[in-house]
Amino acid sequence: MRYLSTRGQAPAQTFSQILLGGLAPDGGLYLPERYPRFDAADLAAMRGMDYRQLAFAILSRLADDIPADDLRALIDRTYTTAAYSHGRSDSDFSQIAPVRRLEDGLYLLELSNGPTLAFKDMAMQLLGNLFEYALDRAGRDINILGATSGDTGSAAEYAMRGKHNVRVFMLSPVHGMTPFQQAQMYSLQDANIFNLAIEGVFDDCQDIVKAVSNDLEFKARWRIGAVNSINWARVAAQVIYYFKAYFAVTGANGEVVDFSVPSGNFGNVCAGHIARMMGLPVGRLIVATNENDVLDEFFRTGVYRPRKSAETLHTSSPSMDISKASNFERFIADLTGRDGARVAALWRAVDAGDSFDLKPTGLFDKVAEFGLLSGKSTHADRLDTLRMCWRRYATMIDTHTADGLKVGLEHRRSGVPLVCLETALPAKFEDTIREALGVRPERPAGLENLESLPRRVETLPADVARVKDYIARHADDRT
Repeated sequence: MRYLSTRGQAPAQTFSQILLGGLAPDGGLYLPERYPRFDAADLAAMRGMDYRQLAFAILSRLADDIPADDLRALIDRTYTTAAYSHGRSDSDFSQIAPVRRLEDGLYLLELSNGPTLAFKDMAMQLLGNLFEYALDRAGRDINILGATSGDTGSAAEYAMRGKHNVRVFMLSPVHGMTPFQQAQMYSLQDANIFNLAIEGVFDDCQDIVKAVSNDLEFKARWRIGAVNSINWARVAAQVIYYFKAYFAVTGANGEVVDFSVPSGNFGNVCAGHIARMMGLPVGRLIVATNENDVLDEFFRTGVYRPRKSAETLHTSSPSMDISKASNFERFIADLTGRDGARVAALWRAVDAGDSFDLKPTGLFDKVAEFGLLSGKSTHADRLDTLRMCWRRYATMIDTHTADGLKVGLEHRRSGVPLVCLETALPAKFEDTIREALGVRPERPAGLENLESLPRRVETLPADVARVKDYIARHADDRT
């Protein structure tokens, strides 16, 4: 399997070659030259598989340059029930990513039972093992640069802590994350973890990561890699749980399932789109945003209009406080039929601070063919949905999952199962849970006093040069 840039001006690479690199040299994101397809016979065989078996069936087609025995060993080491038993006390830990039935035809896909209590663990834990494997094979080391609006950072750091030949530089907005999210990251004392609190919003952090990645000389000298969902392996690993959920809520492979996905950076829903392109019978993919509704605006109007940093709102679902959705470029590449020149032109406008409108081009008409639609949720909506879910289903969810459930129910179709993707445990967003329900969410054992732990973090301005200087001073220079 070869991988090509969404912008069409980078040489084809293998999975292992793009694993450590992040952005393509032309500034685009990697996609497989074609999506492998699972036919009816494949789906029938996959229906009885557990999570590890599904992971191998899917990833072996996407990472075909990793020997099968090695890939299977990496998957088996990652997805153990012991590693995913940190969530609710009533979760089904006999399986990875259990599906919770709320009522007939309505389900939650539990993705938050990993070590950092967020869905990002599902891919990040595998990515940590893949990185260590690839670096050992190549005799290399790597300096990972990432940006987080809340959960990516802690998931990446917990996946990479203690890994030899790996250092992590994680940028987060100085304000915007919850105290729990900050403490999860900043309390880590591992020597290979570096937390940088940036004086700005998430989009400033993400812009810095892209600017550093696009400086090819700096990237090569300091061996910069990425763990954000711009990294293809992250998205590929997320495809697995769509297959898991589909088989869990259907009895036959001719049935269609709709998915509602809380979305900020478009990585989670992009994985659902890819699962659909690979042959999974996904009906609708419902993109749920919060007040930062750039994606909802696009799916309603055809206009993609990223906001300026000052326009990004701080909300009670902070991991979605994003106004530039990196993974959206992958979807647009598929929408254009992999027209790299066209994608590059669209993102030149975005990078210049402008917008683009696909309606006059006719491309927006094709969105319906991909089954995507959207909706928006506000703080008041979140509170109402949290209360409804607690009262009606005796289930406590987090604020982002509430956005997904609210928007999903608005688009629910009679006779079609709807799976809402859970994104985090309620404990990570305690203040809003208390506001809505008047109770403190359950915390897994060992995390009761997380916020009181000593912290290791440095605050920097939203300045690319300052971040580069910090990396250069703390990374191992081998030039």
